[in-house]
Amino acid sequence: QVQLVESGGGLVQPGGSLRLSCAASGSTSSIYTMHWYRQAPGKQRGLVAFVTSGGTTNYADSVKGRFTISRDNAKNTVYLQMNNLRTDDTAVYYCAFYSSDGSTYWGQGTQVTVSS
Repeated sequence: QVQLVESGGGLVQPGGSLRLSCAASGSTSSIYTMHWYRQAPGKQRGLVAFVTSGGTTNYADSVKGRFTISRDNAKNTVYLQMNNLRTDDTAVYYCAFYSSDGSTYWGQGTQVTVSS
């Protein structure tokens, strides 16, 4: 089993920045890909970005050039640096770790609100 704990959400003005963190504990040796998803009110959860065990990254078009995903394998932690935030970035952000046995582990979610 893997447990994920997220931190770093909050309220920020448009154009501001936030950094989300998601730390894993438990059976972390099986983790290979780390993801960030988000879900805005009334919308489906969607993929924001992911990073593979080899460091390859991929982003949703809506966040390219503004968000950066990174991981620290020694700490079993994934980060999401969010810059130039917009009101439509407002959502609950979830981390998700994919395991080599086919399991997916989810964080509890952290609220990001972008508002003036």
